[in-house]
Amino acid sequence: MDQIQQFLPFILIFVVMYFFMIRPQMQKAKKEKKFAEDLKKGDRIVTKSGLHGKIFDFSEKNNAIIIETGAGKLTYDRSAISLEMSQKLNQPVDKK
Repeated sequence: MDQIQQFLPFILIFVVMYFFMIRPQMQKAKKEKKFAEDLKKGDRIVTKSGLHGKIFDFSEKNNAIIIETGAGKLTYDRSAISLEMSQKLNQPVDKK
């Protein structure tokens, strides 16, 4: 019984780390993966580097997206698309 009490603080620290650090990161990664899979032609997106554009086509061979911008067409990796910024871009604007 004494040995369990010695390891109890370490077990509690691990449990707290799991619920406050590891689990939220896993959920965020799952949400970003689903977002990248659900993209379709014509969606307005923002890359993590801040490039705004519209999806023109997909390159399944390279797992990339061809984005149409004002400057032309660019190819970006699917993982370069920002979930948060793209959702903000597509939200309706409230007029006050």
